[in-house]
Amino acid sequence: MSNIVDPLVEQIATRISTEREQRRWTLSQLADASGVSRAMINRIERAESSPTAVVLGKLAAAFQVSVSALLAPTEPSGVHRVAETPEWRDPATGYRRRQITGPGFPTDIAEVHLPPGAHIPYPAASLAFQREAVWVLEGHLTFHEGDVVHDLGPGDSIEVGEPVACVFANTSEEECRYAIILTRVGRP
Repeated sequence: MSNIVDPLVEQIATRISTEREQRRWTLSQLADASGVSRAMINRIERAESSPTAVVLGKLAAAFQVSVSALLAPTEPSGVHRVAETPEWRDPATGYRRRQITGPGFPTDIAEVHLPPGAHIPYPAASLAFQREAVWVLEGHLTFHEGDVVHDLGPGDSIEVGEPVACVFANTSEEECRYAIILTRVGRP
Protein backbone atom coordinates (compact mmCIF):
# COMPACT_ATOMS: atom_id res chain seq x y z
CA MET A 1 0.00 0.00 0.00
CA SER A 2 1.33 3.46 -0.93
CA ASN A 3 1.79 6.24 1.60
CA ILE A 4 1.38 8.85 -1.14
CA VAL A 5 -1.73 10.97 -0.62
CA ASP A 6 -3.63 12.24 -3.66
CA PRO A 7 -3.38 16.08 -3.57
CA LEU A 8 -7.13 16.40 -4.16
CA VAL A 9 -7.88 14.05 -1.24
CA GLU A 10 -5.58 16.21 0.92
CA GLN A 11 -7.34 19.36 -0.31
CA ILE A 12 -10.77 17.89 0.53
CA ALA A 13 -9.47 16.87 3.97
CA THR A 14 -8.20 20.37 4.66
CA ARG A 15 -11.39 22.03 3.42
CA ILE A 16 -13.69 19.83 5.53
CA SER A 17 -11.55 20.34 8.61
CA THR A 18 -11.46 24.10 8.02
CA GLU A 19 -15.24 24.30 7.51
CA ARG A 20 -15.81 22.34 10.72
CA GLU A 21 -13.32 24.40 12.74
CA GLN A 22 -14.73 27.72 11.47
CA ARG A 23 -18.07 26.67 12.95
CA ARG A 24 -16.35 25.43 16.13
CA TRP A 25 -18.05 22.06 15.64
CA THR A 26 -16.71 18.87 17.12
CA LEU A 27 -16.53 15.74 15.01
CA SER A 28 -19.64 14.54 16.84
CA GLN A 29 -21.54 17.73 16.01
CA LEU A 30 -20.67 17.41 12.31
CA ALA A 31 -21.63 13.73 12.40
CA ASP A 32 -25.03 14.65 13.89
CA ALA A 33 -25.58 17.48 11.38
CA SER A 34 -24.56 15.42 8.34
CA GLY A 35 -25.54 11.85 9.11
CA VAL A 36 -21.95 10.77 8.36
CA SER A 37 -20.21 8.75 11.06
CA ARG A 38 -17.68 10.44 13.30
CA ALA A 39 -15.12 7.77 12.37
CA MET A 40 -15.58 8.42 8.63
CA ILE A 41 -15.26 12.19 9.07
CA ASN A 42 -12.08 11.63 11.09
CA ARG A 43 -10.59 9.42 8.33
CA ILE A 44 -11.54 11.99 5.67
CA GLU A 45 -10.02 14.89 7.65
CA ARG A 46 -6.78 12.93 8.06
CA ALA A 47 -6.77 12.19 4.28
CA GLU A 48 -6.89 8.46 5.03
CA SER A 49 -10.09 8.01 3.03
CA SER A 50 -11.57 9.71 -0.01
CA PRO A 51 -15.24 10.47 0.57
CA THR A 52 -17.86 9.18 -1.82
CA ALA A 53 -20.14 11.59 -3.71
CA VAL A 54 -22.96 10.73 -1.29
CA VAL A 55 -20.80 11.53 1.75
CA LEU A 56 -19.59 14.79 0.15
CA GLY A 57 -23.23 15.73 -0.50
CA LYS A 58 -24.14 15.13 3.14
CA LEU A 59 -21.16 17.09 4.45
CA ALA A 60 -21.81 19.98 2.03
CA ALA A 61 -25.47 20.09 3.12
CA ALA A 62 -24.45 20.21 6.79
CA PHE A 63 -22.07 23.11 6.09
CA GLN A 64 -24.57 24.74 3.70
CA VAL A 65 -21.98 24.95 0.94
CA SER A 66 -21.93 23.32 -2.48
CA VAL A 67 -20.11 20.05 -3.10
CA SER A 68 -17.97 22.05 -5.50
CA ALA A 69 -16.88 24.31 -2.64
CA LEU A 70 -15.39 21.25 -0.94
CA LEU A 71 -13.57 20.28 -4.15
CA ALA A 72 -12.48 23.69 -5.47
CA PRO A 73 -8.96 24.97 -5.00
CA THR A 74 -8.72 27.75 -2.45
CA GLU A 75 -6.84 30.16 -4.70
CA PRO A 76 -8.88 31.79 -7.49
CA SER A 77 -7.60 31.83 -11.04
CA GLY A 78 -8.91 33.47 -14.20
CA VAL A 79 -7.71 30.70 -16.51
CA HIS A 80 -8.47 27.04 -15.79
CA ARG A 81 -6.50 24.69 -18.00
CA VAL A 82 -7.97 21.20 -18.25
CA ALA A 83 -4.52 19.65 -17.83
CA GLU A 84 -4.01 21.59 -14.59
CA THR A 85 -7.48 21.15 -13.09
CA PRO A 86 -7.72 18.14 -10.80
CA GLU A 87 -10.53 15.71 -11.39
CA TRP A 88 -12.10 14.08 -8.35
CA ARG A 89 -13.23 10.46 -8.62
CA ASP A 90 -15.85 8.91 -6.37
CA PRO A 91 -14.21 5.74 -5.02
CA ALA A 92 -17.57 3.94 -4.83
CA THR A 93 -19.03 4.62 -8.30
CA GLY A 94 -16.28 5.98 -10.56
CA TYR A 95 -18.23 9.28 -10.90
CA ARG A 96 -15.72 11.97 -11.95
CA ARG A 97 -16.10 15.70 -11.27
CA ARG A 98 -13.99 18.66 -12.38
CA GLN A 99 -14.50 22.29 -11.37
CA ILE A 100 -14.90 24.69 -14.28
CA THR A 101 -15.13 27.91 -12.23
CA GLY A 102 -13.00 28.94 -9.28
CA PRO A 103 -14.08 29.84 -5.75
CA GLY A 104 -14.31 33.59 -6.41
CA PHE A 105 -16.71 33.28 -9.36
CA PRO A 106 -20.38 33.95 -8.46
CA THR A 107 -21.70 30.90 -10.33
CA ASP A 108 -20.38 27.44 -9.58
CA ILE A 109 -19.94 25.24 -12.67
CA ALA A 110 -18.70 21.64 -12.65
CA GLU A 111 -18.31 18.99 -15.33
CA VAL A 112 -19.39 15.48 -14.35
CA HIS A 113 -18.78 12.09 -15.98
CA LEU A 114 -21.31 9.54 -14.72
CA PRO A 115 -20.43 5.93 -15.60
CA PRO A 116 -23.05 3.39 -16.67
CA GLY A 117 -25.04 2.06 -13.73
CA ALA A 118 -23.98 4.87 -11.36
CA HIS A 119 -26.60 6.24 -9.00
CA ILE A 120 -25.73 9.37 -6.95
CA PRO A 121 -28.28 10.68 -4.40
CA TYR A 122 -28.12 14.14 -2.81
CA PRO A 123 -30.25 15.26 0.14
CA ALA A 124 -32.74 18.13 -0.22
CA ALA A 125 -30.66 20.09 2.28
CA SER A 126 -27.86 20.32 -0.29
CA LEU A 127 -30.10 22.60 -2.41
CA ALA A 128 -31.66 24.63 0.42
CA PHE A 129 -29.33 27.58 -0.20
CA GLN A 130 -28.74 27.42 -3.94
CA ARG A 131 -30.41 27.06 -7.32
CA GLU A 132 -29.22 24.28 -9.60
CA ALA A 133 -29.36 23.65 -13.32
CA VAL A 134 -28.17 20.46 -15.01
CA TRP A 135 -27.17 20.41 -18.69
CA VAL A 136 -26.52 17.06 -20.39
CA LEU A 137 -23.59 17.30 -22.80
CA GLU A 138 -23.28 13.63 -23.88
CA GLY A 139 -25.19 10.45 -23.13
CA HIS A 140 -28.40 10.07 -21.14
CA LEU A 141 -29.18 11.06 -17.58
CA THR A 142 -32.11 9.90 -15.49
CA PHE A 143 -32.64 12.73 -13.02
CA HIS A 144 -34.92 12.18 -10.03
CA GLU A 145 -36.25 15.48 -8.67
CA GLY A 146 -38.06 14.21 -5.58
CA ASP A 147 -40.72 11.84 -6.91
CA VAL A 148 -40.54 13.21 -10.46
CA VAL A 149 -38.25 11.43 -12.93
CA HIS A 150 -36.77 13.26 -15.93
CA ASP A 151 -35.04 11.41 -18.77
CA LEU A 152 -32.54 13.82 -20.31
CA GLY A 153 -30.51 13.42 -23.49
CA PRO A 154 -27.72 15.41 -25.14
CA GLY A 155 -28.50 19.14 -25.09
CA ASP A 156 -31.36 18.78 -22.59
CA SER A 157 -31.27 20.80 -19.40
CA ILE A 158 -33.32 21.18 -16.26
CA GLU A 159 -33.61 23.92 -13.67
CA VAL A 160 -34.28 22.35 -10.29
CA GLY A 161 -37.18 23.95 -8.43
CA GLU A 162 -37.78 23.77 -4.70
CA PRO A 163 -35.18 21.87 -2.67
CA VAL A 164 -35.98 18.16 -2.80
CA ALA A 165 -33.86 15.04 -2.65
CA CYS A 166 -32.26 14.48 -6.07
CA VAL A 167 -30.70 11.45 -7.70
CA PHE A 168 -28.41 11.47 -10.71
CA ALA A 169 -28.60 8.06 -12.41
CA ASN A 170 -27.10 6.63 -15.56
CA THR A 171 -29.26 3.70 -16.61
CA SER A 172 -27.67 3.47 -20.06
CA GLU A 173 -24.65 1.48 -21.17
CA GLU A 174 -22.62 4.58 -22.12
CA GLU A 175 -21.02 7.24 -19.95
CA CYS A 176 -23.06 10.41 -19.39
CA ARG A 177 -21.30 13.79 -19.30
CA TYR A 178 -23.14 16.79 -17.92
CA ALA A 179 -22.59 20.21 -16.38
CA ILE A 180 -23.93 21.32 -13.03
CA ILE A 181 -24.51 25.06 -12.63
CA LEU A 182 -25.13 26.38 -9.10
CA THR A 183 -25.97 29.86 -7.85
CA ARG A 184 -26.23 30.73 -4.17
CA VAL A 185 -29.60 32.23 -3.19
CA GLY A 186 -29.07 33.13 0.45
CA ARG A 187 -26.64 33.09 3.31
CA PRO A 188 -26.96 30.55 6.10
